[in-house]
Amino acid sequence: MQKVFIIAEAGVNHNGSIEIAKKLIDVAAEAKVDAVKFQTFKTELSITKDAKKADYQVANTQNSGESQFDMVKKLELSEDVHRELISYCKEKGVMFFSTAFDHHSIDFLDSLGLDIFKIPSGEITNLPYLQHIGRLRKKIILSTGMATLGEIETALSVLMSSGTPRENITILHANTEYPTPIEDVNLKAMLTIGQAFNTNYGYSDHTLGIEVPTAAVALGATVIEKHFTLDRDMEGPDHAASLEPDELYAMVSSIRNIEKALGSSIKQPSPSESKNIAVARKSIVAKTAVKKGEVFTEHNLTIKRPGTGISPMRWNEILGSIALKDYKEDELI
Repeated sequence: MQKVFIIAEAGVNHNGSIEIAKKLIDVAAEAKVDAVKFQTFKTELSITKDAKKADYQVANTQNSGESQFDMVKKLELSEDVHRELISYCKEKGVMFFSTAFDHHSIDFLDSLGLDIFKIPSGEITNLPYLQHIGRLRKKIILSTGMATLGEIETALSVLMSSGTPRENITILHANTEYPTPIEDVNLKAMLTIGQAFNTNYGYSDHTLGIEVPTAAVALGATVIEKHFTLDRDMEGPDHAASLEPDELYAMVSSIRNIEKALGSSIKQPSPSESKNIAVARKSIVAKTAVKKGEVFTEHNLTIKRPGTGISPMRWNEILGSIALKDYKEDELI
């Protein structure tokens, strides 16, 4: 069975600090996720100077009057910091990758040798961006928050026509509200995505808690992405909708347990339960004392535990046959 690829989304929860970024990597490594993901952007190339914040960004930052540009500029990581974080991830044994938000950042991440490119939900209608990443022919994880099935189909077509084969693409169902109300998750849409496009599928979660990503794994998700933070009370746009360390550990443990529980799909007795067959099943036994030569009937036979004798599935075969020996009450036939 394919192992679920778990992404701990650090995003911009480092608040522009390399020290906090490294602490996030420590948490991700301790949680035994597969990868920790950051965000790579040149603010001037991604956001206009008068772009407004989203409502959740206003709610989660102190300076409600600042523009989205000013907020994001403080969260930008330099190229040297990227290199240092990659080195630190290698030291900690966890994969580093990042989401690029502009063409310069795509080229920079490619120059660093990244194997996976994550396309965020906001870029799913950005044709030049999709073509740029598609031409790299790398593995792609495509988030689909706010998108219709038609928009996903178009983005997938652009990526494939640009050079990336379908088997390299995993599509994530997502909802781009932080945090996502439970009633808006629509997790069954993840299955629709997998069926409609014949691709690997997964789920990028922005709900509070770990129930929904765990359920997504039970429904066949091959990739799970979840924001995490050192402390939900920290100032910043994404902290409030992120897991704290203990919750991240619990989510990874739950996902790995669900993986084990899903099994092989073959229905047969498991090694742990086989020993209970004799205890839990029943056999045909003497209901009363039976003498040699008597005919077995419903009056002198019954069915009781243990299951070490003749199976009750042979009941009709045994009725009417002749006892070849004496039997005491409750003795196995």
